[in-house]
Amino acid sequence: MTSQNETPDKPRRGLAEKRQAIVRAARTVFGRDGYTRASIDAIAAEAEVSTRTIYNHFAGKELLFQSVVQDSAGQVRDAQLDVIERRLAKVTDLEADLVAFALAWVAALWEFGDHFALVRQINAEAGHLPKPLLDAWQESGPRRAMAELSQRFGELADQGLLEAPDPARAAQHFVLLTGTEVTQRSYWGVYPLTAGQTEEIVRSGVQVFLRAYAAPRSGV
Repeated sequence: MTSQNETPDKPRRGLAEKRQAIVRAARTVFGRDGYTRASIDAIAAEAEVSTRTIYNHFAGKELLFQSVVQDSAGQVRDAQLDVIERRLAKVTDLEADLVAFALAWVAALWEFGDHFALVRQINAEAGHLPKPLLDAWQESGPRRAMAELSQRFGELADQGLLEAPDPARAAQHFVLLTGTEVTQRSYWGVYPLTAGQTEEIVRSGVQVFLRAYAAPRSGV
């Protein structure tokens, strides 16, 4: 039975499917309204479940938000790990391969629009969010992806292609040089740049990176 203020659920679905429906709806609402303004009622309406159903799966809004952030960050992380594997597993032309990799990396802004709407809200409300929640988000996604990229850059240094005594720092510099302007000018993917604009930013960023990190006699 539901209370007078709750909407009965649609026909019964499996618990896992219903939980995923709640997470998807919450990602939409949190990305649109932010953590502070989002309500369980709005999420229930988006998911087409009762508020009681949400509380049966999640103890409260904070736990739901953490689950949404970690799930969303994990999806982006997996896509980024795949890009690292596909684009940097075998490098034959350092500059061309880094440009292709960076273009695939920044494409996540448009491919995962719901996630980066959530990231915009997290950045705007960071002062109102628990530090453990922010750390959980970073550990679920960005730090894992950057750790893998750092390892790959270390391997490129071992192969004599890069001169990077601190591969983690090199990876951070690479992402800043190739992705930050795209992120800022597109307002975290809200207004995607043209393919030409994105490529010009990425290509110039790779060239600056290589001036600092290309190993001598690497052919760059």
